[in-house]
Amino acid sequence: QVQLVESGGGSVQAGGSLRLSCAASGNTYSTNCLSWFRQAPGKEREGVAAIYSGGITNYADSVKGRFTISQDHLENTLYLQMNSLKPEDTAMYYCAAGGGAPSAAYCPITTYWGQGTQVTVSS
Repeated sequence: QVQLVESGGGSVQAGGSLRLSCAASGNTYSTNCLSWFRQAPGKEREGVAAIYSGGITNYADSVKGRFTISQDHLENTLYLQMNSLKPEDTAMYYCAAGGGAPSAAYCPITTYWGQGTQVTVSS
């Protein structure tokens, strides 16, 4: 089992920045992919960014150039640095862990989920 706990969400004006954190614990060695998803009210959950073993990263087109996913192996923590935020970035953001080949902005096999942290961007 892997436990994931997100933090760092909040409210910010358009153009601002936030950094999300996801503390991982448990059998983290059983996964080779960590990712961030988001879900806005009335919309489907979408993959935002993923980082794979070896440091390969993938991003959704909507966040490329604005968001950066990174990982601190010593602290077992995943980050999502979000810059130039837009109102359409408003959503619940979830940390996820799993596996699969580095092919998308999410783990192809997502096994574990965090509880989510809310991000609200006002215009």
